[in-house]
Amino acid sequence: MGQVGRRQFLIATGALFAAPLAAEAQQAGKIYRVGFVMSAAPMSTLAGPDPAPYMRAFVYTLRNLGYVEGRNLVLERRSAEGQFERAPELVAELVRLRVDVIVTAANPVAHAAKEATTSIPIVMATSRNPVEAGLVANLARPGGNVTGFSLDTGPEIYAKRLQLLKEFAPTISRVAFVGDREDWESPEGKSTQTAARALGLTLLHTAYRPNDYAPAFDLVIRERADAIFVSWSSPNYVHRRLIIEFAAKSRLPASYSFRESVEDGGLMSYAASVDDVFRRAAVYVDKILKGAKPADLPVEQPTKFELVINLKAAKQIGLTIPQSVLLRADRVIE
Repeated sequence: MGQVGRRQFLIATGALFAAPLAAEAQQAGKIYRVGFVMSAAPMSTLAGPDPAPYMRAFVYTLRNLGYVEGRNLVLERRSAEGQFERAPELVAELVRLRVDVIVTAANPVAHAAKEATTSIPIVMATSRNPVEAGLVANLARPGGNVTGFSLDTGPEIYAKRLQLLKEFAPTISRVAFVGDREDWESPEGKSTQTAARALGLTLLHTAYRPNDYAPAFDLVIRERADAIFVSWSSPNYVHRRLIIEFAAKSRLPASYSFRESVEDGGLMSYAASVDDVFRRAAVYVDKILKGAKPADLPVEQPTKFELVINLKAAKQIGLTIPQSVLLRADRVIE
């Protein structure tokens, strides 16, 4: 090889190796901006020294994947704090900030995000019946710019919860189902009704009105229910403390769809692990930031479930939890 040929070869080889190094350096210097919008959580639980467990799981997973706030990540935290009509304005603000990804929790926020942008990828950390809700085309290939996770666990989870409630309090016979008409008529609601018949229980539909639980609570008292079964819904999450206080005051055992309800003083919950879902949402954010298209990432369902029991709540209503149930708990709050 002549001198000129050797020089051209070295230049070409150097360029070949320099290209990926330059690309890597460019990526290393990039600041990623991720929008994070909750539907009901107080803003105080999304940041600070002691954030909510699901938020901590999300941030820690991102950190383990190489995204660190203050270094190469800006996490734009927002929450409608139970005022779902605020979701469009919160999402619009993130679109104006030109975030790289929007992470949503609950259908109202996901709908607002989908209506606000067709170009920014959207990861639903939690959703409910996303196909029926019109958020994605199907679970396997969602299409468009929306993907993520559904908390739908199949109607069997409701039947399992009712069975556990019966094990907690074997003498119960009349159970109040706290949920709206959609909850009652959903596959989960119908599964609960079938399970109630199999367990010899009378299941009473006690519907609430938007931001008004008085009619539901009045019906619980009037129908002399001796236990409460709280459906999975955003209003029930937002007003969980109200339901917990009513159950405690009425000395009624209650089963909840959210671990936070038990942490706030409720008796028991059996549901998908929200922390695990948010960890997996962080992994989806990583994949998208590395070039994956939301349309090609399937909407996944929960794989981890947890039974959480609050012994203090049990003692407050004079209930002794069977040892056989305690041994199956993933977490016991004393």
